[in-house]
Amino acid sequence: MDTTKIKTHGDFRNTADTSQNIKAVMMAGKNWDKLNNNQREALECIAMKIGRILSGDYNFRDHWDDIEGYAELGGEYSATSMPQVSLDLTRALGGNNG
Repeated sequence: MDTTKIKTHGDFRNTADTSQNIKAVMMAGKNWDKLNNNQREALECIAMKIGRILSGDYNFRDHWDDIEGYAELGGEYSATSMPQVSLDLTRALGGNNG
């Protein structure tokens, strides 16, 4: 990673540790299993951005803007607004369904 990225995003190992710790706390929450994949992914992306804020440049505007964008996506694709879609992997991979 170039030095500009390290200044804005922080050292990857530090950012990863912080982000993973945040994610572990989120996943331990009582509602984690009730969220759909879009909501979980939005929260995980937010955790990564928080890790960058805490490890790198906390005034770097993109981190804050990205958190706002991920939060909006998580709300836009909430369980109440999106139908749950299941994927039949056997069928998707061309397996026999019968």
